[in-house]
Formats: sequence, C-alpha cells, structure tokens
Amino acid sequence: MTQTGSILGTEVRRVEDPELIRGHGTFVDNIQVEGKAHAIFVRSPFAHAKITAIDTGAAESAPGVLGVFTSEHLGTDPLKGFADVNEKAGRAALAVDKVRYVGDPVALVVAETRAQAMDAAELVDVDYDDLPAVSDVEDALADDAPLQFEEIGSNVATQRADKEGADVLAGAAHVTRVRMVNQRIATAPIEGHAILVDPTAEPLTVWISTQHPHMARDLLAETAGVEKDDLRVIAPHVGGAFGGKAGSTTEHAAVLLAARKVGRPVVWSETRSEAMLSMHGRGQVQYAEIGFDQDARITGLRLRVIGECGAYAGFGGALAVGPTYLMATGPYVVPKLRFDAVGVMTNTSPVGAFRGAGRPEAAAALERAMDVAAAELGLEPEEIRRRNLIAKDAFPYSTPTGMTYDSGDYLLPLEQALELAGVDDLRAEQQRRRENGDAKQLGIGIATYVEITGFGGSELGSVQVQPDGSAVVMSGTSAHGQGHATSFSMIASDKLGIPLDRITYRQSDTAIVKTGGGTGGSRSLQIGGSAVAKASDELREKAIEVAARMLEAAPDDVTLEDGTFAVAGVPDSSLSWTEVAAYAHEHDGELGIETEFTLPAATFPFGAHVSVVEVDTDTGRVVPLRHIAVDDCGTVLNPLIVRGQQHGGAVQGISQALWEEMVYDSDGTPLTGTFAAYTMPTAADTIMLEASNTETPSPHNPLGAKGIGESATIGSTPAVQNAVVDALSHLGVRHIDLPCTPERVWRAIQAGGDADIWREPPSVFDHLSNADGEPDIVEA
Repeated sequence: MTQTGSILGTEVRRVEDPELIRGHGTFVDNIQVEGKAHAIFVRSPFAHAKITAIDTGAAESAPGVLGVFTSEHLGTDPLKGFADVNEKAGRAALAVDKVRYVGDPVALVVAETRAQAMDAAELVDVDYDDLPAVSDVEDALADDAPLQFEEIGSNVATQRADKEGADVLAGAAHVTRVRMVNQRIATAPIEGHAILVDPTAEPLTVWISTQHPHMARDLLAETAGVEKDDLRVIAPHVGGAFGGKAGSTTEHAAVLLAARKVGRPVVWSETRSEAMLSMHGRGQVQYAEIGFDQDARITGLRLRVIGECGAYAGFGGALAVGPTYLMATGPYVVPKLRFDAVGVMTNTSPVGAFRGAGRPEAAAALERAMDVAAAELGLEPEEIRRRNLIAKDAFPYSTPTGMTYDSGDYLLPLEQALELAGVDDLRAEQQRRRENGDAKQLGIGIATYVEITGFGGSELGSVQVQPDGSAVVMSGTSAHGQGHATSFSMIASDKLGIPLDRITYRQSDTAIVKTGGGTGGSRSLQIGGSAVAKASDELREKAIEVAARMLEAAPDDVTLEDGTFAVAGVPDSSLSWTEVAAYAHEHDGELGIETEFTLPAATFPFGAHVSVVEVDTDTGRVVPLRHIAVDDCGTVLNPLIVRGQQHGGAVQGISQALWEEMVYDSDGTPLTGTFAAYTMPTAADTIMLEASNTETPSPHNPLGAKGIGESATIGSTPAVQNAVVDALSHLGVRHIDLPCTPERVWRAIQAGGDADIWREPPSVFDHLSNADGEPDIVEA
C-alpha cells in the first residue's frame, strides 16, 4: 500500500524556486574554474561574401591573448548538428571560404580576460568580397537567386512531396484558399548560449546551457574525437530555452576545440546582440486550400509550405517537412490530404526550434483557414468546427499523415471555452459597437487544436534511498524551468510515503545520470515521470522485502502506509524508512532502483482557446482584453505547474500574434536585432489569463499524462489572429498576416475587401519529389 492521501493532483509549490528567487542560481557564467580564459567571436558584418583573407597578427600580439583561431586552425569539415537536413549544406566550427549571414562566426579569440578578448577581436582584419544576398524565402526560390551552396544547385535544402496531379479538392462544393505568413521570431531567452570547457579536468568537462546534456555530450565528443565516456557534460541552471538550446551549436564546438588547443579552461557567453541573431524560430509561408461539401464538412485539404532554414540546412526546414506535416489535419476529420513542403536557405540566421517546433505553424494555418471558410460559408467559427471535429467515440483515431491520436474529446474544451468566455454576450457587445460606429471595435477569436508530444522513446528513472531515509530521484530529462524537481519528487513521495522535503532531485550531469533524452517535445512527465514512477514502484517492493526480513514476516504481509512499514494485523510492529534504509545499506550495500520506461507511441494533447481583443480602427492598435485557454494534457499531476505552463505558453503565442517579428531587409541586414527594435512585450502589455483544463488520460503511460509545455502557445496565436480579423470583418477585412501590428492592421482597414488573401504558390511545388523518388498522396 502507499500513503492514504495522494499528493498527486494537488497544487504543490515548486521546490526549485527559492534559490532562483534569492539569486542563488548557478549558471554557466557563474562557474569559477582556476585559470579560466575568455572567448570572443569575430562575426561577419555581411550577409553574403567571400572571405579573401584573414589577418590575425595584430590580435595575436595583443595583451593577454592566448590564441586566435580561424577555420584553418579548427577544421573546415562540416560538424554534425542537432537536425541536419542536407549534408551538403552543413557548418564547420567557423566560416569556411565565405559567410552566409550577418553574424556568421569567422574567427575566435581567446584571452586572459573578456575585455582583452574583445579588444583583440577588433584587431582581426578580415577581407570580404561582397556577394548578392537573398533574405526572403520565396525570392530564394527564383531561378536567378543567389545560392548559399553552389554545389546543391538551388536553395532548397529539403523537401516533401505528394503525387503530382493528385487533386484532393475535386468535387468540393466550396474551396477556401488563403496564403499566410508565420513570421520568424527570436527565441530571446533570459540567458543566451554559454559554455565553459575545462580540458585539464579528467574527464574532459564541459558546462553548457542546453536542454539536452547527453545529446550535447555526444555531439561534442564527436567534434573532439573522443569517446563519449571521456567527456562529461553538466547543464547547470538554464535561463530559458524553448527549443533554442537543443543539443549544442557550432559555436560551442569552436570553443571546445580552442580550449583544447590553448590547454586551459575557456568560457564563452553570448551577448544579447549575439543571442538575438543565434536563436530564431517559426518562419513559414503557407498556402492552404480546404474543400467542403454542401454541409460545410471537409472533403479535402491541400497545404503547400515553405519553411525557412536560414543560411544553412538547419532545423527550420526539418520542421516544415516533419511536425508541420504530421499535424497538418489538426483535430478535424480530413478524408484526403495533399501536403508539399520545401525547406529553403537564405542569407539570414539559421532557424531552429521554438516552443511547439512546427506544430504551432500547422495549427495556425489550419485555424486561420477554417475561420476564412466560416466567413465565406456564412457560419459562426465554432459551428464549422463542431461539424468537423473528430468525434469522441472515434479514438484511437488514424490520420492521413499516419498518426494515431490516442484519446480525446475535442468538442468538450471548445464548449467549455465558449461558455467561460460568454461568447453570446461578447457578440452582443460587438454588435452594439458596430452599430454605434465606435472607433474601438471588439473581436472574438476561436481556435481548436491538437498537438503531438512525447514522440515515443525511452527514459531513465532512478530512485535511491540514502541510509538516513532520504531519497535521491533522477531522470534523463533536463529541466530548464518546467518544475521537474517538484513533479518527479511528488511521484516518488506519493509512491513511497517519503516527505517532499526529504527528496532531492538530480539531473543534467552525464557523469551522474547515465542516459537521457533531455527536454523537448513536451516529453518530460509522460516519459521521465513515468520512469520515476516505475522506479518508485519497484523500489517499494524491494523495500518491503527488506522490511519483511527485519520484521521476520512474509513480504505479502508487510504494508507501507504513510511512510511506515508494518505487519498487517500487528500494530505494535513497525519500521520507519530510516530504519529500513540503514539496514539495507549495511546488509545489501544500497537501497535503490534504476530503470527505464518506454513510451510506446506519441500522445496528443488538445484544447480550445478564445481570445477577446479591442482594435482601434483609427490607429490599428490591438489591445488584448481577455484570453480563455482550456487545454487537455491528460491527467493533471500538479495544477499549479500546469497553469504556469499555460500562462507562459499563451503569452508567447499572443506575443507572436501581435508584436514579435524578426525582420531582415532585402540585403540580409537584420533590422530588429536589439530589444530597441524587436517588440518584446512587458508585463504591462500582457493580461491575466483565464486558464482551465479538461482531463482525458492517455493510455500510453501509467500517469495518463500528455504534454503541456507547448499547448497554450499552439492554441493562442491563431485565436488572437482570428479575433483581430473578426473585429474588422464588418469593414471587409478578410485576413491579416502575423504579427497583427498597428501598421499592418491599419493598412488592412484601408484596403477593406480589396486585399488579396491568395496568390498562386511558387512553381517549385510543380516539380517536387521525395528523396525516395516515390511521392504519394495519403488518404484516411
């Protein structure tokens, strides 16, 4: 037996917060190692240029300089990356022969102090031969566009194609068509990339700000040419990531190689300017076409997607052909799908993952198109969704993209969100403002979504009880703010009856945690938490066997309740965890379990959001008034942590809808590379969020959990965008691209119904084929 009152499902304050609140956190830049030197990168001011010469002489002789390195010193071969999609378009540690975006690292200076390294970096003289640049993904597809890698012959790094000529829209009574831009945004974490390498340690030790310590170890070990066990990676506190710190980067590799050459510890921590150019996400141009029958039910969906890779064949293209494709049909019954996508390289910073990584982009395209369709068909936006949502009794449900949705009741959160919002009253107020000709119009936006999380796979779980009866819990996931120490300790406490304040959580050190998949894809609780639950169950049985020996009873007669071992029916005979643990350590050597849990398949959280905004028709300014989020992440372990994830995710999604956008000019010059130009919202810009949950457990793990880290981001962006358009629909406005800035909104008002919401996609989609040469159409 376990303790009588379960802690699971209750609000428990996060145990990891006090040291952060008090300023006691340990980040890479805080770590002190004797003899630590500092690294500074020399970066390209050009978006596209040949490197004709690099003179490092003056820098090498500058005070305190220990070394100045170029690709000639650190290697010219492309390094293995987190998500390479084209081996011909990889990156070396430093730029080779030419630079491909503003900020491309060309040289690395290592000096005794950071100030000396910065001074010396200014002395590195690089000769460039400027080349034509292209910053727009559609322009990059033109026949005469400047090529990033001439040997590839085009700027297409990766692609996915369905069968040419297959028409999934044939026979539709109505077809809705809309072109959308899902803009590039800066990840902008509190802490940028950072790494400290100590080549004098045994083994070679690296502290790095990463979501994936074990992946970073594997990538850096390959870079260094050492065995994985000969390199230790530690991720201390991480100041934000959201996909931007997946694995390790080429800059990390360069610092590692330089540190080994100078033979002493070297640290590098990004400046804010560097961070604004190193971590970008989103970035898609989407062409959506949906066919409907006479009852407004979907007959077919066609999506053509252009994903931004940036200067190298990075993750942005992989997201377009991967997760965006997998979730293309969303929560709806879509009989036929045709999906084509290309990942395109430009002279801009490489694009990586950002909270949701391809799934928000799919939802944004589908939800915006559904609203356009509702307007064209004369239906309320919730009604067209009701007619097309997958029914509750249809699960497990197989989609045209090969996904099997595990469990769901997609209508439930929609109806709950509508009720919480009081949509009828809101629309009455909207109508009143329209009739009065108010300058400030009210908009109500709706979005329903489903996303993929977990993605299957295994994770380590470990629970070790110390001789004093306290416990150490470990998992291979790596928290950077999600609350793993609280959640995983709650699981162990519930299973074992050990108080939370007697449990310590350890993570993110490859010398202590043997294996780990890190954090991404909202995988932590359902895989890592389930691994801890499994370890706790096995440990409970092991401890009962030890207690049975001590009590001279059969294990089946021993109970564990509220942290006390006792023999059933013998109330005077009991043992504490301290007694059992001390005995086990003395006679058995230890008392612990290390195991793995394998998630058999992905899980699929879902939900519905309602956004209420006010739009000033004189200025185009949009002010969010309310945001209602009803998200279903399966069984809720700690409502406080779930709500925190909903709040954080929704704010990021609202921000993409209204404010954030990474902008380049036509020559590849970043125009929003600082917070002075990049519109990052403050607390004054945000609103109190109305977050609640439905609970539909997943059958794929013992906790019944699904992911929550990305859900609110996915639901919020299209809800807000739909709300802005709804506020202006009576003026003829049919669509506004993200972000809905005052200028963009004002221009849409002036154009009214004359603005085009569709144009034919680039011709590249006319001659795509999959890598295996066998493109196909998928049908449910």
